[in-house]
Formats: sequence, structure tokens, C-alpha cells
Amino acid sequence: MRRFHALISALAIALASCQKNADMVQTPAVKQEVFGTMPDGREVKIFTLTNKNGLEARVTEYGAILVSMKTPDASGKLADITLGYDTLEGWLGNTSYFGATVGRYGNRIRDGKFTLDGKEYALATNNEPGGIPCHLHGGLKGFDKVLWSGVPTGDGGVGFTYLSKDGEEGYPGNLTVKVTYTLTDDDELVWRASATTDAPTVSNIVHHSYWNLSGDPATSINDHVLTLAAPHYLPTNAGLIPTGALAAVADTPMDFTRPTAIGARVDADFEALKLAGGYDHCWVLEKGEGVRLAARLKDPQSGRVMEIHTDQPGIQFYGGNFLDGTVTGKGGVKYAHRTGLCLETEGFPDAPNQPSFPSPVLRPGQTYQHVMIHRFSAE
Repeated sequence: MRRFHALISALAIALASCQKNADMVQTPAVKQEVFGTMPDGREVKIFTLTNKNGLEARVTEYGAILVSMKTPDASGKLADITLGYDTLEGWLGNTSYFGATVGRYGNRIRDGKFTLDGKEYALATNNEPGGIPCHLHGGLKGFDKVLWSGVPTGDGGVGFTYLSKDGEEGYPGNLTVKVTYTLTDDDELVWRASATTDAPTVSNIVHHSYWNLSGDPATSINDHVLTLAAPHYLPTNAGLIPTGALAAVADTPMDFTRPTAIGARVDADFEALKLAGGYDHCWVLEKGEGVRLAARLKDPQSGRVMEIHTDQPGIQFYGGNFLDGTVTGKGGVKYAHRTGLCLETEGFPDAPNQPSFPSPVLRPGQTYQHVMIHRFSAE
């Protein structure tokens, strides 16, 4: 009889172990494949993340890029709602920062220069809005154009690591960077960045996907309805560099504190819109502690909704003003004017040169942190 009870106990333990393993299998899945090779022969992996509701995100080691994001519309039909390319070869020629992790410093730095602890640093001037040169998104070969090392994290996500060496693109200090993408069963895509340095430097690591919630990138995003939890924005000069002032959005075409169609006022006779050719500005988010709601975007036709939550002080809303049909993307579609938009949570543009802005300086012993949560639904 004792042997019988012992056998029953062993079976119970084995069944419990099997159930535990089954529960583990039910966590969001990650599939790993070879995406292609770099020009120098290095292999590039791509990871497919899926959750229990059928949402799918694909991310790659090249540029720590979000290659695609499939979500359902109000009738349950899945579609990719990001702009980009079908193959690694396309991504290697990516000049629009589609889906990329950009850094060391996302957005613009005036004249490609900044001074830190009394020393001036010179960066590439790789952008010329209004004919005025500036440094954009980390330079000629920023984080979007390098090969990261990716591994599944075990919780439905993938972690990417990269060492940006001292002097890379003109920045001081060895910067050790980690970016993770996690797709949860709550239909959230969580992008998280962290970094440490061995010498004083500046850091503003940003996620740069282009969205079209209709799932049809041949259509305009002007009918998308946008809400921003932002009572102020940063006015710029003709070079799209912030002047240092914070301007109230009230009674201007920059006011998205209530749900508003993007195209309703984009062509208004308003200086900020004229300088940028539309929306391409940093909005100052409502102050608060920790992760909080920054933006809500809805496509009225498909019913798709995307909320963005972050711990950052600003969000750059770019309405695809420079898309002009010269870029051929997924499925052979030529991305026309304003067929995609960016909502990039961030530190303020040109903060290394603006003492009144939140400091972007990172010193040894400190850790840079940035979390951006994309929450998907349909209604």
C-alpha cells in the first residue's frame, strides 16, 4: 500500500510539473529565424513575437528595428500597421528611420555641436531643414544602422544589446545600450531602453516607427484622430531647432488636448506649421511621475486604436511631411505624402544646448531609462 501511495504521489508531482510546463508554453511566443546577411557577411536574425490574441510583432537585430506590427481592426481582421520593407536589403537602404531604434541622440542637435564639462564636441551635420545644417538621430551611422545582438528574454520579448564605443559619431564615452521589445497578452508592445557609460555623455534613445492604423499605407493618415496629453509644444526656428520657449497649444492648430483629425488644421496659416511643412514638433507632456498616457491615435475607418504611455517629458509628432512617393516599401507600395506618422517619446530636441530643458547628460554610475508602451485595441 505504501508503494501505491508513493506511486500516486510521484504521478501527482509529474502531472504538476507537466502543468507548470504547459503554463510556461502559454506565455507569448518568440520565433527566431535568419533574416539575411550584412554586406560584411554577418548574419542578421529576425524574431516573431505573438500573443494569445493573435497580435504579431517582428523585430530584427539590424537597427533594433520593429519590422512589422499586426493588429486586428474592429471586425477582427489582422493587418500590418507600420511602414517599412519586406527584406533586409530594403532595411539596409532605410533613410527614413522606419521602425528604428535611433541614438545616441534622437531628434536634432543645433549645428552638430554641444559642450559638456567645458569641452566642445563636434557631430555630423546630416540634416538641413530650411537649409540650416544640424545633427539628426545619431549621425551618419547611428543606432539605426548598426547590428545589435538579440536574444529572447523568456517572457514573450527580445533583448538587443549594443556597445557604442567612445568617439562613435563624435560622442564621448563607451555607451552600453540595451533595448527590449515585449508583446504582452494585454495587447501591449513594450519598448524599453537603458544605457550606462564610462564617461560623461548625452543620451536620448528613441523609437521611430511610422504608423498607419488603417493597415493600408496607400491611404493618408490625415483622417486619423489624435489626442496628446500635452498643454505646450516647443516652437522652433527655420532649422526646426527649438528656440528654448514653451508655447501653449490653446487656441492654436497645435492643440490636440481633445481628439482632433490630423488633417483638420495641418494647412493652417500658422508659423510653426509653415516652418515644418506640417506637424514635426515636440509636444511637452503633462508633468507626472513614472509611466503615463502621452497619446491616443484612432483610425475611424478600421476602428483601430493605439495608446502610447511613457516616462519621458516629450513626444515628437511627425506627420510624414517628407514622404514623397520616392520610397518603395512593403508590397511595392510607394509611400506618398502623409501616409505614415511618427509618435516618438523622448527627451527634448537640442537639450544638450538648452540649459532650461531636462538634462540629457548621462554620467558614470547613472543609468539612462526610457520606456514606451504601445497599447492596441479596436472599437
